[in-house]
Amino acid sequence: MSLHQPCTLPLLLLLLFLASAAAVVADCGGGRWQLLQRSIGISAMHMQLLSNDRVVIFDRTDFGRSNISLANGSCREDPNERVVTHDCSAHSVEYDPAANTFRPLTVQTDVWCSSGSAMPDGRLVQTGGFNDGDRRVRSFSPCKNVSGCDWVEHENGLAARRWYSTNQLLPDGRQIIVGGRRQFNYEFYPKNDAAAQLYSLPFLVQTNDGKSENNLYPFVFLNVDGNLFIFANNRAILYNYSSRAVVRNYPEIPGGDPRSYPSTGSAALLPLDLTLHPGADDVAAEVLVCGGAPRGSFEKAGVGEFVKGLGNCGRIGINDPNPVWAMESMPRERVMGDMVMLPDGNVLIVNGAGSGTAGWENGREPVLNPVLYRPGNPAGSRFEVQNPTDVPRMYHSAAILLRDGRVLVGGSNPHVYYNFTGVMFPTDLSLEAFSPDYLDGRFDGVRPAIVSPAGGVGVGYGEKFVIRFTVSAAGAVKGDDVAVTMLAPPFTTHSFGMNQRLLVLGSEGLRSVAAAAGSYEVTVRMPGSGNLAPAGYYMVFVVHREIPSTGVWVKLH
Repeated sequence: MSLHQPCTLPLLLLLLFLASAAAVVADCGGGRWQLLQRSIGISAMHMQLLSNDRVVIFDRTDFGRSNISLANGSCREDPNERVVTHDCSAHSVEYDPAANTFRPLTVQTDVWCSSGSAMPDGRLVQTGGFNDGDRRVRSFSPCKNVSGCDWVEHENGLAARRWYSTNQLLPDGRQIIVGGRRQFNYEFYPKNDAAAQLYSLPFLVQTNDGKSENNLYPFVFLNVDGNLFIFANNRAILYNYSSRAVVRNYPEIPGGDPRSYPSTGSAALLPLDLTLHPGADDVAAEVLVCGGAPRGSFEKAGVGEFVKGLGNCGRIGINDPNPVWAMESMPRERVMGDMVMLPDGNVLIVNGAGSGTAGWENGREPVLNPVLYRPGNPAGSRFEVQNPTDVPRMYHSAAILLRDGRVLVGGSNPHVYYNFTGVMFPTDLSLEAFSPDYLDGRFDGVRPAIVSPAGGVGVGYGEKFVIRFTVSAAGAVKGDDVAVTMLAPPFTTHSFGMNQRLLVLGSEGLRSVAAAAGSYEVTVRMPGSGNLAPAGYYMVFVVHREIPSTGVWVKLH
């Protein structure tokens, strides 16, 4: 018997770990919203959670003056700026979720519509942008004395101008940087003598849709075989970046409508389940692509016609012998939605509009209700509408998962400059948190709490890893009720979480700790290769009866 009445939907058969209806505790709730900050001074266009639990947030430097000043009375002098060449305001902040505080950071060149990823050592390495920022590489290192952390910029770090490109961390610790406006190629960072040049990617030429392009910010995922799944516009390839060869062409997504910027759907690599198939070659990999805008929507929005967004998702097993797209209907149309992997293996779809496209003033009908997607449910019963926010999150909004299980949501700036009045959707500088139902107090009795290890421990590939946790409710914890997940925090912008990756670890035993009532140990084995999980910092969660603990940081090496 479950702890409380389940949803009227079929019982959750979450691929992660659950084998019986007795373990199901998910209700048809709707989550809770909390306003964290009315203004952080900038719009949250780009966000990355770092391994010290701080969130680096930035928008762009050519908006004009923001609503937060640079520290210590400093100013930025940039004769290349189009609006303000002498700017004493900040365009980046560091946010501390635990203290609910923020401080200004300094970016020297324009980071508008840029890309990035956390590196194996925990640094955020961020690339490109607009104008004088288009070849820049910038880094931000988490540090204990956080007041001393700030951006470091590297001139001419890129071989090509990168604007609207996508980054993916690779098994060898480099980032691959794919595409961008008028860039039908890719490159690597950091560079060495063998990888200093550009590499042509004809697929980006083939998917270029003319004036509106519809293939910017391509969806890029590292497959479990080490190749890259690259989706742009309405189709995808599996690409071997080492041999520079297309391994596989996937069928066009049914309907043929574009899903990439500015049509701007979103995509996620669904959880990689290592419990049944611990070897990289045996792990099933599925990609989910949701929402977007019909072909021609960008041009029509430019003349005041706002077309309904796409109301479906496509799901494909990228390693299947004969992969096909399985289509599913969302509760409503959505363009510019963010897809956030949750520690229980579900996907939260949040933000966006019901009609129009990405781009200045191009969105209408804000979609205020997030949707929960349960990948383990049978088709037709995977979506659950959640409680709404009252803040429209349109173009240039973003969302990321925090270590405590909340989803941080911010941004929305559909104007060329900061504009707070006299417009349909004013510039928004606030931050909110969405708390999924698993954070509800009625689950406190079954909620696990990790006792050890402490955060920051290092674990090698294929090594066994012992986690001790407690559960306060009376009664034995069963092995089938427990899973361990690990999640790579993404660099999120323009409705795509770059490098977002969740794995379900195989368990080698659960045991009660005799010396402490309600205390348990579970032994898991870490992923066996960088193809499964590139080296770096991951949040590790214990999930008991679908309720996750607060995560701990683990460094995989």
